[in-house]
Amino acid sequence: MKAEKRKGKRNRLQAWIEARTEARTQAPPQAPTQAPTQEWMAARGGDGGSLGIGEPGEIGEAELAELRVTLAPISESYLRRLLRESCVPLAPMVAGVRQSYLEELEESLIALAAQYEKGDASRRAAVRGLVITAKDHARWASRGSSRQADSKNEMILWMITWLENPPLFPQWVRLRRQRASDS
Repeated sequence: MKAEKRKGKRNRLQAWIEARTEARTQAPPQAPTQAPTQEWMAARGGDGGSLGIGEPGEIGEAELAELRVTLAPISESYLRRLLRESCVPLAPMVAGVRQSYLEELEESLIALAAQYEKGDASRRAAVRGLVITAKDHARWASRGSSRQADSKNEMILWMITWLENPPLFPQWVRLRRQRASDS
């Protein structure tokens, strides 16, 4: 059932990409157009059932940059959402900080902590930038309903803790969860 759901999401993403590409080819002759999505996929060995990277690969930062160009103008957050919904495996920097629920937040922050630890100064700054943006979005969302505010405030605490010391975060979150289950 998961495979069918994943395939359905991929098909919706593929249809959206194709519609965007087709709309761009309708542009006036002087307007620059991007290569059709099928060409983008074929150049990467795709079979049309994936985003053109072949299974079981993942979408990395280079593929994300190419998709931004192919689908321009598109916001980064919207593109990330489409890619997440497609169920195609994503590199941690492409997936970003997922905040649908605490388990997903924990998983993404731990993956980003690993990226942070392996990176040089510019890579660490990029990873921190993702988490800071996510924290700011969570703060904005916490201004909504009180039910959502409690959840988002907990997520904000997790992200602030991550920002203070990324390598320590996995141990901190384990202790935090243990304390919550003991209460």
